[in-house]
Amino acid sequence: MAWLHTARFLTEAPQLQHLPDSTLPEIAFVGRSNAGKSTCINTLTQQKRLAFASKTPGRTQSINLFALGKQGLTDAVLADLPGYGYAAVPQAAKRRWQEVMANYLVSRPNLRAVVLLCDARLGLTELDEALLQVIRPRVEDGLAFRVLLTKADKLNRQEAAKALSVARLQTAGGSAQLFSASSKLGLEETAIQIWDWAHPETPAATEATATPAEPPAPQPSPPA
Repeated sequence: MAWLHTARFLTEAPQLQHLPDSTLPEIAFVGRSNAGKSTCINTLTQQKRLAFASKTPGRTQSINLFALGKQGLTDAVLADLPGYGYAAVPQAAKRRWQEVMANYLVSRPNLRAVVLLCDARLGLTELDEALLQVIRPRVEDGLAFRVLLTKADKLNRQEAAKALSVARLQTAGGSAQLFSASSKLGLEETAIQIWDWAHPETPAATEATATPAEPPAPQPSPPA
């Protein structure tokens, strides 16, 4: 968690050619407008306005990159992609965003993982499933992928279990998880997963569950 709290703005790119060349692992966050993507990023990084949550859905029109790393060093990058699916956005803008996102997801060489955020009350929509088709070839080639069902605190236990079961059936070789920024449901699991994607050589989950060393055997008491 502390590693994610180091997040800081790196750059924004309205087109792919504006993205910096990099070999650092990149984890992309994508999702429909109003799915809670900015809130999720801000909650994970414990920063209120790192990712801009606009009152007008669809306003963000660039890929925003955030550097991660302690002591000012960068060892991974979060990519916040524009939200999609908002009806009030002009069709020309929608097509441009879709092309930029699709090209990024298909061709970004250092993309390590994709987090798709969906409102748990709605599940995966047709637009979300279309995005899954775009990344399916890369997922089959090893790109990591996870669906986060946001706003899960709005569902009761039975509804949440059903939403999770359905989403798992729809994932393109990835996984699905319930998430709530307000109740912090799924927060730690998501943070650990992002660390593991960025640092496969030192997985946080392995460190957290490592078997503790055996305590030393008691020594016999000296004779009276």
